[in-house]
Formats: sequence, structure tokens, C-alpha cells
Amino acid sequence: MKTVLLVVLVGFIGLHVSVFGRDIFKHRKNLGNESMPISIGIGFITDFFDTLGIGAFAPTTLLVKVTRQLDDDRKLPGTLNVSHALSCLLEALIFITVVKVEPLTLFLLVAAATVGSWIGSRYVTGLPEQKVQFVMGLALILTAILMTLKQTGMINILGEGNVATGLTGVKLIIGIIGNFILGALMTMGVGLYAPCMAMVYMLGLSPLVAFPIMSASCAALMPVASINFIKTNEYARKLSFGITIGGIIGVIIAAKFVTGLDITALTWIVIVVIIFTGLTYLQKSYKTKVARNA
Repeated sequence: MKTVLLVVLVGFIGLHVSVFGRDIFKHRKNLGNESMPISIGIGFITDFFDTLGIGAFAPTTLLVKVTRQLDDDRKLPGTLNVSHALSCLLEALIFITVVKVEPLTLFLLVAAATVGSWIGSRYVTGLPEQKVQFVMGLALILTAILMTLKQTGMINILGEGNVATGLTGVKLIIGIIGNFILGALMTMGVGLYAPCMAMVYMLGLSPLVAFPIMSASCAALMPVASINFIKTNEYARKLSFGITIGGIIGVIIAAKFVTGLDITALTWIVIVVIIFTGLTYLQKSYKTKVARNA
């Protein structure tokens, strides 16, 4: 079953490269006004630290805002999913091959997240800018809270003493439903890593097992969700292309050379800035709503 999942993930790589590459080639003369060097830099930084456990969505949102690389907030969820798909697939291939996990549990939870992302992406593409700003603001603050719980050890406490590598019965059903919901929320900008980690801990799985489940879930759902975002033009092409290039390089370097890097201080800085960015998006959402009603 694990081999089947690896084959499926490789297939997703081909799918994403085909769909994304075809769209980039089709619009090659007008990809956008974003800076390619800055976009590549954003991808390298965010996926480098994503491989080390920080997560990519919230830091990407932060850097995109700081560097002013996106002038339409409606395209942010799509850009996040499209741009990080390949780097996340690469991470998943690494974790699945080195961590022992019960194949059926892994396959079913990944499948649930993928179906959730397909449904979620179809909903997100129809949201107006004001609602996207509101959702992104809440997503960032929720991400910061979960990152804080992880940093303080609150989430890790849930996994202490857990040795199981798979789920059965009611726990498996809960895991499937939970990952379905998390897959849908990820298309709206809510990172899957921390909530998925908390869920598998509470279901009794070993902390180490969380990594292949998290990475494989993200890896499978992103290319699927990206199809809808690309189809409806709800993403920034040049920005996504640059982040993809930088992200792949970042994952390779992080996995090979600096997996033991202490990122505690950096993570706390990221949490503070993410909260500020989340509040900024909520403020923008309020102003957009007031202007629309005026």
C-alpha cells in the first residue's frame, strides 16, 4: 500500500507539472508583474523551513505581503496551493520512505484530505475578496495559535507514550473525517501540519508517524486543489512559478544539510509576525466591507 501511495504521489507530480506547466506556457508572454528573484527567494526560505517543521503557508503569506508581490488578495489561497505543491510532494517522498507507518491508515487519511481539498477549492474560487481577506486573517491567527501550542510543547504532550503506527475502527473513521475537513480548510489558507499533528496524537499514533501523514496529505491535496485554482485563474502565475523553483531548492538543501538546525527563536519571531499579519488582513476585510456598503 505504501508503494501504491508513492506511485500515486509520483503521478501527482506529473499531473501538477502538466497542468501548471501548460498554463505557464500558455500565458508565457504575460505571466504577471511580480519579481522573479523575489519570488524564488520567498520559495526557498519558506520551503526550507517547512522541511524543518515551521510550515509554509503562513510565512509565505507574510513574505508576499511584506514584499508587495500580490495586488489581489483573492488569488492568495490559490497561489499558496499551486506554488508549494511540488516542494511538498518532494518532502512527502522523503518522509514516507524513512518513517514506518501502517500503509492503510496512511492511504485512507491522505485520500480523505485530497477529496476535502477538491471540494474546498471549488468553494474558495467563488469567494469575493472581502471574504478571502477575512478567512486568511482567521487562518493566520489560528496558525499562530497552533504554532505556539507546538512550541510550548502542548501538542507534543498529546503524543507522549504513543507507539501505534496505524488506526483501526472508530479511530480510523475519526481520522478520515478529520483529515477530510483539514484538506478542505487548507485550500482556504489554513495550514494542515499543526492541526493534523494534534489529531493523530489524540488518536494515539506515535509522534513520528505524524510526519509522513502530514506531508503526504499536503502533497496529494495540493495538486488536486490546484487544478481548480489554475482553471479559474485564481492564482498569481509568475509568483507561483518563482516560489516553486525556490521551494524545490530549499527542500533539497534542508533535507540534506541542515536537518538539525535549531529554529526555536526564529519560530517565535514568525509567530509574532504572523499574528500581526492576520490582524492586518482582518482590518482589510473590515475596510473592504465598509467601502462596499457605503
